Amino acid sequence: MSSTAPNESKATALARVLALIAGTTKHFPNGTFTLGNTTYTTASLVQALQGLANAMTALNVAQAGAKDALTAAQGAQANMGPIVQAYRKFVLAAFSNAIQTLADFGLEPPKVPAPRTSEQKAAAAAKAKATRTARGTTSKKQKLKVTGNVTGVTVTPITAPTATPPSAQPAPATPGTPVTGTATK
Repeated sequence: MSSTAPNESKATALARVLALIAGTTKHFPNGTFTLGNTTYTTASLVQALQGLANAMTALNVAQAGAKDALTAAQGAQANMGPIVQAYRKFVLAAFSNAIQTLADFGLEPPKVPAPRTSEQKAAAAAKAKATRTARGTTSKKQKLKVTGNVTGVTVTPITAPTATPPSAQPAPATPGTPVTGTATK
């Protein structure tokens, strides 16, 4: 049985227990209580409530530590994951035939696929052909044969006056540079 309400936050539950302790010591400094079938003095009840508060605090600290550890582990995995994967590939390539050496690294040699029977090959070819037909995929040469027909296009000539081509003009002289010739057309 829980001592807190079902939707109560951990901080609220801890505050309620601490408030019970404070109220008990203030209003019943020398009281005796029969709760359930057990008799408690103020000191023993406060001690039991303080034990609950200590357990709740320890749980909060442990959960916060677990969150910190999880965040650290996820960060390390993100940083080292690609390196570990590359190293595994390197070890597999270096010792691909040495089963015992791979076992020392905790790896197994890659499995060689079993040779396919002629029935399996025929079934795969038929499935591939059916898939290409269903999707409408074609080869590069077949795609070149496909052209589109365009109808209903009207070409309208441009009636705006054309711009005159720029004439060859001499480049402007920079200050201090004499112009030695003239441009002719």
